Amino acid sequence: MIDMGSVQIVLDGFSESEAGDISRCLTTLYSVRAGEQPLDREFGIDNSFLDKPLPVAKNMFALEVIEKTKKYEKRVLVEKVEYNYDTNGRLIPTVFCKRGES
Repeated sequence: MIDMGSVQIVLDGFSESEAGDISRCLTTLYSVRAGEQPLDREFGIDNSFLDKPLPVAKNMFALEVIEKTKKYEKRVLVEKVEYNYDTNGRLIPTVFCKRGES
Protein backbone atom coordinates (compact mmCIF):
# COMPACT_ATOMS: atom_id res chain seq x y z
CA MET A 1 0.00 0.00 0.00
CA ILE A 2 1.24 3.49 -0.86
CA ASP A 3 1.76 5.61 2.25
CA MET A 4 0.30 8.99 1.28
CA GLY A 5 1.41 10.61 4.53
CA SER A 6 5.09 9.94 3.89
CA VAL A 7 5.61 11.36 0.41
CA GLN A 8 9.20 12.57 0.06
CA ILE A 9 10.00 15.50 -2.21
CA VAL A 10 13.37 16.06 -3.88
CA LEU A 11 13.88 19.50 -5.45
CA ASP A 12 16.74 20.16 -7.86
CA GLY A 13 18.03 23.62 -8.77
CA PHE A 14 16.39 25.78 -6.10
CA SER A 15 17.74 28.06 -3.40
CA GLU A 16 17.15 26.97 0.20
CA SER A 17 14.30 29.46 0.73
CA GLU A 18 12.63 28.55 -2.58
CA ALA A 19 12.97 24.85 -1.83
CA GLY A 20 11.42 25.29 1.61
CA ASP A 21 8.41 27.16 0.25
CA ILE A 22 7.87 24.77 -2.66
CA SER A 23 8.26 21.76 -0.39
CA ARG A 24 5.57 23.10 1.97
CA CYS A 25 3.21 23.78 -0.94
CA LEU A 26 3.71 20.33 -2.45
CA THR A 27 3.39 18.61 0.92
CA THR A 28 0.05 20.34 1.40
CA LEU A 29 -1.10 19.45 -2.11
CA TYR A 30 -0.13 15.79 -1.73
CA SER A 31 -1.63 15.42 1.75
CA VAL A 32 -5.12 16.68 0.88
CA ARG A 33 -7.63 14.27 -0.62
CA ALA A 34 -9.28 15.64 -3.77
CA GLY A 35 -12.82 16.80 -3.09
CA GLU A 36 -12.17 17.94 0.48
CA GLN A 37 -11.05 21.52 -0.17
CA PRO A 38 -14.22 23.67 0.09
CA LEU A 39 -13.57 26.26 -2.65
CA ASP A 40 -11.53 24.05 -4.97
CA ARG A 41 -12.76 20.46 -5.07
CA GLU A 42 -10.02 19.44 -7.52
CA PHE A 43 -7.21 20.47 -5.13
CA GLY A 44 -5.41 17.48 -3.66
CA ILE A 45 -4.76 13.91 -4.73
CA ASP A 46 -7.53 11.60 -5.90
CA ASN A 47 -6.75 8.46 -3.90
CA SER A 48 -9.09 6.10 -5.77
CA PHE A 49 -5.92 4.20 -6.73
CA LEU A 50 -5.52 2.83 -3.19
CA ASP A 51 -7.69 -0.24 -3.82
CA LYS A 52 -6.06 -1.12 -7.15
CA PRO A 53 -3.33 -3.72 -7.73
CA LEU A 54 0.06 -2.27 -6.79
CA PRO A 55 1.45 -1.73 -10.33
CA VAL A 56 -1.75 0.07 -11.34
CA ALA A 57 -1.84 2.09 -8.10
CA LYS A 58 1.76 3.23 -8.58
CA ASN A 59 1.05 4.43 -12.11
CA MET A 60 -2.21 6.15 -11.13
CA PHE A 61 -0.51 7.90 -8.19
CA ALA A 62 2.39 9.09 -10.36
CA LEU A 63 0.01 10.42 -13.02
CA GLU A 64 -2.08 12.21 -10.38
CA VAL A 65 1.02 13.80 -8.84
CA ILE A 66 2.31 14.95 -12.24
CA GLU A 67 -1.03 16.47 -13.27
CA LYS A 68 -1.80 18.16 -9.94
CA THR A 69 1.73 19.53 -9.58
CA LYS A 70 1.53 20.99 -13.08
CA LYS A 71 -1.81 22.63 -12.25
CA TYR A 72 -1.12 23.95 -8.73
CA GLU A 73 2.66 24.45 -8.45
CA LYS A 74 3.95 25.91 -11.70
CA ARG A 75 7.41 26.57 -10.26
CA VAL A 76 8.29 22.87 -10.63
CA LEU A 77 8.00 19.99 -13.06
CA VAL A 78 7.86 16.41 -11.85
CA GLU A 79 10.71 14.45 -13.41
CA LYS A 80 9.88 11.06 -11.93
CA VAL A 81 8.24 9.27 -9.03
CA GLU A 82 10.06 6.39 -7.36
CA TYR A 83 8.91 4.03 -4.62
CA ASN A 84 10.81 2.40 -1.77
CA TYR A 85 9.64 0.17 1.06
CA ASP A 86 10.28 1.23 4.63
CA THR A 87 11.05 -1.17 7.48
CA ASN A 88 7.32 -1.70 8.13
CA GLY A 89 6.58 -2.73 4.55
CA ARG A 90 4.90 0.54 3.58
CA LEU A 91 5.55 1.88 0.09
CA ILE A 92 7.00 5.40 0.35
CA PRO A 93 6.82 7.55 -2.81
CA THR A 94 9.62 9.97 -3.64
CA VAL A 95 8.75 12.76 -6.08
CA PHE A 96 11.71 14.25 -7.97
CA CYS A 97 11.15 17.79 -9.28
CA LYS A 98 13.10 20.36 -11.25
CA ARG A 99 12.53 24.04 -12.03
CA GLY A 100 9.32 24.67 -13.96
CA GLU A 101 7.69 27.53 -15.84
CA SER A 102 7.85 30.44 -13.41
